[in-house]
Amino acid sequence: MRCILLILCLAIIHIIPVYAQPADIVKTEGITSNLHRDNVGTILFSSKDISLSKLKESDFLNTYKLTNKSSLFFIAFMGNSITNYLHRLAPALPADSLVKIGNYQFTLFVDNRLVYQSNLFPGAPYAKIQDSATVINKPFIDNDKAYGLWSESFWNRFMHFGGDSALAEGKHLLKMEIRPYLKAGEIKVGELIAAGNLNMIVERKPVINIAKIRLSTIKPYNGFEVSNEKFDRNKIKVLKGNIDEGIFKKIGSIVVLKKGKLLIEEYFNGETRNTLHDPRSVGKSLASTITGIAINDNYLKNENEELKEFYNLHAFKNYALAKENVTIKNLLTMSATFDGNDEDDNSPGNEENMYPTDDWVKFTLDLPARTDTIKKDWHYFTAGVILLGDILNKIVPGGLEKYADEKLFKPLGIFNYKWQYTPQNVPNTAGGIQMTALDFAKYGQLYKNGGKWNRRQLIPKEWVNKTFTSHKQITGRNNEFYGYLFWNKTFLVKNKMFEAFYCAGNGGNYIVIFKDEPLVIVITATAYGQSYAHPQVNKIITEYILPALR
Repeated sequence: MRCILLILCLAIIHIIPVYAQPADIVKTEGITSNLHRDNVGTILFSSKDISLSKLKESDFLNTYKLTNKSSLFFIAFMGNSITNYLHRLAPALPADSLVKIGNYQFTLFVDNRLVYQSNLFPGAPYAKIQDSATVINKPFIDNDKAYGLWSESFWNRFMHFGGDSALAEGKHLLKMEIRPYLKAGEIKVGELIAAGNLNMIVERKPVINIAKIRLSTIKPYNGFEVSNEKFDRNKIKVLKGNIDEGIFKKIGSIVVLKKGKLLIEEYFNGETRNTLHDPRSVGKSLASTITGIAINDNYLKNENEELKEFYNLHAFKNYALAKENVTIKNLLTMSATFDGNDEDDNSPGNEENMYPTDDWVKFTLDLPARTDTIKKDWHYFTAGVILLGDILNKIVPGGLEKYADEKLFKPLGIFNYKWQYTPQNVPNTAGGIQMTALDFAKYGQLYKNGGKWNRRQLIPKEWVNKTFTSHKQITGRNNEFYGYLFWNKTFLVKNKMFEAFYCAGNGGNYIVIFKDEPLVIVITATAYGQSYAHPQVNKIITEYILPALR
């Protein structure tokens, strides 16, 4: 009898195919805790940012209220790392190749209807994390911090591509699935890694009672009188209510000048008149300002001077004559021949490749030259502005910081400001200066005045005119242009065109100088890395501020 059973077992084993998984290609963190072990393959949700070591079952949500101010985090407990999951899809490829062509596939359902699916771009998170991590603990929405993480970008895309309408007011079921995918010719998707559900109550349309909203009483400021001009106060009250209720997110301040006087001044999210705002690339425009002043003082001949006048390019990698012939004007107009484009993740000169280095100037000058259309076309190149700052620091007496203080800030009555610095302790012209909103407004009004302040010509009027010239068409945008480290566009409000030159920075930071209207608008914000940052500011200007001033 035992013999017969043995024969039968062997036969069954022979018949049933064996699906052995390929051995892991990288070492992972493994199962990190009892909580992890009990929830392998599960996605759970929390309203708080809690580290893995402190997470407990009571932190996870069964029901979640989605408002404009609430935050939402997901925690995916996996049995392996994404690199090893990708290895199962392509066993012949090495680990470093897998993470270049594959990543997570995130899918979100609302009420059991597929709303959005995204194959996350390779490279986020970093390869070493993809190799080791068996838990993902990331925010979809984080209204407290301003990280702009890849997971938040995914949620913003979900909201843009159907999530906003799917999550109408009321009760909903949110379902999330994670799979691995590879793109090698065609896209290959693996089996389910983790999944989870969340009951949601959506309350994103608060009632704004303008009768309870008070606009700030404006007081004079050094350099500004208070305007007596009329405007639609109810329109601005609605705007203020939308910001207070989180419909417009992470706004710090709004300042409006009309005819050089303070008309509107509002602060949000704990910020005040004395807050030093970090407007990121708004600071690039200051490099243009100092360049114009330095030319007027004869420390530079003109903006057509070439890099060979300031650097021995033979001492750097990838020497090319084209690099020697790059002009100051090329740096001002984002049209230098260097292989650097911040809008291209694969560009060697992308700013994210520069920041970890210990010499940003050397990083830039080591870059290869491009011989294709990038030589002529506009391409956003932060490292080029670092070069410009370094040149200015070399040629002006006492260095850039002292020169800017004496020639620009002190004459404007700006004393409360803070520079950030490059690794060589040079002021960071890539966008490293912090000021109050009112002092940024002074800077904007200076340009509105044609470079004059208190009857003193601080910036040559000719330089202001050159700056406010549409030198380059912005790549990929209709009717948007670039001057000398200033942007140019036209706002459309009820069939009326409002042309403006403006400074812009990550997070939704703007100084807007209108060409044909006696207006300067400053908006500061901390929505760094968020896809909604710039669109929401455009909406604030076109649907609230400009209509209120007509």
